[in-house]
Amino acid sequence: MLYRTAGQFKTSYVRDQALFPVRQDALLLGIVLVFAWVIFPLTASEFTFQTLLIPILIYALAAMGLNILTGFAGQLSLGTGAFMGVGAYACYKMVTLMPELNPIIAILLSGFFSAGIGVAFGIPSLRIKGFYLAIATLAAQFFLVWLFEKWSWLYNYNASGAIQVPNLEMFGIFVSGPQAASVTEYYIVLFIVTLLTVLCINLTRGNLGRTWKATRDMDIAAELIGINLMKSKLTAFAVSSYVVGVAGALYVFMWKGAAEPNVFDIPLSFQVLFIAIIGGLGSIMGNYLGAILIVGLPVLLNVVAGTQVFQMSWGTSALLILLIAAATFLFWVARNMWGVGAAIGFGAVTLIYGYAQLQGFRIDSALIEHINVMIVGALIIFFLIIEPHGLNQLWRLIREKLIIWPFPH
Repeated sequence: MLYRTAGQFKTSYVRDQALFPVRQDALLLGIVLVFAWVIFPLTASEFTFQTLLIPILIYALAAMGLNILTGFAGQLSLGTGAFMGVGAYACYKMVTLMPELNPIIAILLSGFFSAGIGVAFGIPSLRIKGFYLAIATLAAQFFLVWLFEKWSWLYNYNASGAIQVPNLEMFGIFVSGPQAASVTEYYIVLFIVTLLTVLCINLTRGNLGRTWKATRDMDIAAELIGINLMKSKLTAFAVSSYVVGVAGALYVFMWKGAAEPNVFDIPLSFQVLFIAIIGGLGSIMGNYLGAILIVGLPVLLNVVAGTQVFQMSWGTSALLILLIAAATFLFWVARNMWGVGAAIGFGAVTLIYGYAQLQGFRIDSALIEHINVMIVGALIIFFLIIEPHGLNQLWRLIREKLIIWPFPH
């Protein structure tokens, strides 16, 4: 039994309310942190940093901010991209007006500007909700992007209308800009994402998180038992917009290096929303699972399309086979035949495509892009129908089955 709980007793309220009631959860998190902080920085290439590690962390943070608002507080929002833009432009103005300001402090402070804008546009939530609130936040999306284009002071009157990230130093090391190393940017992103993840976990597990959940489940009943709906909804907008604004600053300063106003348009908002839905609304870990899938899928498709599968290195081939076998095993333990079929199907398609490549078959990049869009759309429909709570719920189901495996119940 991989998740044996025998001998793990809850003899106090502190142990009963622990973040990791099962010891194996803490061990698994420790392994993930070792990989994130030590192994990946020592082994990853420039390509891996720029296409996988950094964007996954940034998108996961943005989805976490949206999840605070939509998943925990139940307030719909379609303006995530614009709030990310507020954080990016605020950070840009701070580092250009105050060059001596610490870049990490500037990124963390930029979230407060986004929080203020989020609260301003969240005031309609006191009177409207559901679809109408989504339309109100969509109006904020269009207005803020228009403001980014027309208010030239925001981009220092640059003729191109774009913001360019300058070279920023900390302790004599470039941490942002053209001269910054990818591993340095990765560590900055990882530090900030880790910090805000701990903050969000504590908020959602505390009194404020319970207030948000009560507002989400039934706001009238929550008000009858004494919950201040105005405070609950506006704090959700403030915390959510703060996290999203920091993600926007990281998006430009630690990944893209430059940005135009249309970067923060509605496609970005929908991409973050898809990550939150696929990962699982109302969860923290689901944001990371959704980001890994949405960000990693296009990279995987492009790599597979440009690589002869049967001519991979032995290590890469073994890793691919191991991942497919592990996914098949976990879904089988959870008695989830959909997952077993998906894992086996992915392995079969990969082998068939590898054989086709050896016969001279190739897929161009445009077709790969269309395939990626179709797969993401199919995944959204799949999770809405089969598992509305997303990947996080699948992991919870697998974990519960592992606790009693190999026994069925």
